[in-house]
Amino acid sequence: MFKKSLVAAFAIVAATSSAQAWEGEVVACYDTILVPAQYSVREELVRPARTEWEHRNGQAVRVHYPAVYVEVRHETRPERYVNRPAACR
Repeated sequence: MFKKSLVAAFAIVAATSSAQAWEGEVVACYDTILVPAQYSVREELVRPARTEWEHRNGQAVRVHYPAVYVEVRHETRPERYVNRPAACR
């Protein structure tokens, strides 16, 4: 009985001291940040600008309609996680 308790006590001391012996030193800290996707964007002309004469409320009115564009996006880099250096907490 005494021998078993002595072996158990020795195992506990050995496990705790070995865990303390392997603790390392903090060298650097990093934060994981989500970087959004990057896109290249171009505009395609749908309808050019124009000026027209219209009749409104019994008057001839000159009306300008601006050009209409559609934006076409193409993903150049997908979203990703990046580790950036940060102050250790």
